[in-house]
Amino acid sequence: MNHKLTGPMGDGPQPRGGMRSLNHADDTTALWAGARIAALIGHDPTPVPEYGSKEWQQTPSNDPRRTVAMIEAAELWRRYGDEEELLAWFRDAQVVRPSLASRKTVAELNEAAKPKPAVPVQAAEGWPPVAIPGRPGWYRCLVNGRQVDVPKGQVAA
Repeated sequence: MNHKLTGPMGDGPQPRGGMRSLNHADDTTALWAGARIAALIGHDPTPVPEYGSKEWQQTPSNDPRRTVAMIEAAELWRRYGDEEELLAWFRDAQVVRPSLASRKTVAELNEAAKPKPAVPVQAAEGWPPVAIPGRPGWYRCLVNGRQVDVPKGQVAA
């Protein structure tokens, strides 16, 4: 028996691509799928066509290999999900990550998280007056190169 869910020796799940997965005896769905496949084709060495493939479509509708292909496809989807998503996961898993030694230490992160002193509000040449935090209605203006605080009514437009 050699199909996608069982290896050449019938020793456990065998997803596409030859990756082996652990055969969990407590996975009742996998046990049911394996038992159903065994009941349908037993030790028949005839390859099972991939579900939905042209070969599968040309297989007679009463051929048990059609049903086996559907069970295998459903079980692979249940175990591994979308094939594109799985391939994306593999690509992401191969990305080289920076080493742990190059990351910031807890002390460095704590230091970076400490509050910084407030930057004083400064008006700039060519910009409108700046509202002063904590002093509602007051604005800082640049007058003859000096920072000058004035109430809203005195702000030159």
